[in-house]
Amino acid sequence: MKVNQFPDRIIEIDNEEYLYFGGTAYLGLPTHPEFQKLLIKNILQWGTAYGSSRSANIQLTAYENGERFLANYIKADAALTLSSGMLAGKLVIEILTPQTDCFFHFPDTHTAIKAQNSLPIFIGKKLNPRLLDNVTEKITILTDSVPSFHIKPIDVTILNSIASNKEITLVIDESHSLGILGTNGCGIYSTINLPNIKRKIMVSSLGKAFGLTGGVIASDPEFINQMAAHDTFVASAGMNAAFVQTMADASAIYLQQHQKLKDNLKYIEAHLIKNKAVHFDPNYPLIYPEIEGINEIFTANKIIVTNFKYPTDIRDLNRIVITANHKKEDLDKIIQILNQNQF
Repeated sequence: MKVNQFPDRIIEIDNEEYLYFGGTAYLGLPTHPEFQKLLIKNILQWGTAYGSSRSANIQLTAYENGERFLANYIKADAALTLSSGMLAGKLVIEILTPQTDCFFHFPDTHTAIKAQNSLPIFIGKKLNPRLLDNVTEKITILTDSVPSFHIKPIDVTILNSIASNKEITLVIDESHSLGILGTNGCGIYSTINLPNIKRKIMVSSLGKAFGLTGGVIASDPEFINQMAAHDTFVASAGMNAAFVQTMADASAIYLQQHQKLKDNLKYIEAHLIKNKAVHFDPNYPLIYPEIEGINEIFTANKIIVTNFKYPTDIRDLNRIVITANHKKEDLDKIIQILNQNQF
């Protein structure tokens, strides 16, 4: 399906309007009028692109403003923006590789934070025995905050069972939780305080809930300073300066849209009939229906959801995405179909 405008709550296909429950614009910002005005204002001030290294002699205050906002929002000590979430993840792995004796990953970890020769954290349903041996070493654990096909954040308390002779760094990809989970959408980074984790690092795309092309790394100041001094970062152009400044300017909009999203999820919780065939959690804006022929039913009712063949699964992925922009009458239609077809 090809479209000629941004797919918000309404999508037009072959001159017909459909309700759209797909994408990743969880806070509905790409089409938000006030958010767009802020972005346009900042483009007029900071231009459409700034291709210089951020280590050059000219320093744009937009980066300082936006990164201070992000650190405060995420509840981290320091934050650094990059041109994409993928680059953020790859650069973190690049820096950690010479500092890590062995990488371990949770199931379905995103490509952005995959490391070469990383070992699975679980063998069957038990911790990998390598995490329980008496070898003293530095290890890095890699995980998504909410893995694909899941509706709840990852439970990292299993890390408490790792042998005390392992020095643990945790890297968590919050691309699908930043702006959604936690207080005001701060994500789950600040809630992870296990005593045996020496360092935690958060990476995220900003092109999803935050509505701007770019990425962020959040951690302690020492690690962020390492990042900023690394050859790959120094040799790269930064995130669009107008985008970074817009985040700082849009703090009130982020809070407003997050509340709208929460209200929509509460509405669904109140009206959706609970059933094992429909995976939904009132704190998370993705619904996974396991109903035969549901995509055809949606299409017949002029509703489009995310549908494609996921690489790690033999089934087609049907994912219903709720955003802050959906209206109650939109939600009523999706709820009615799910309630009628899940038995």
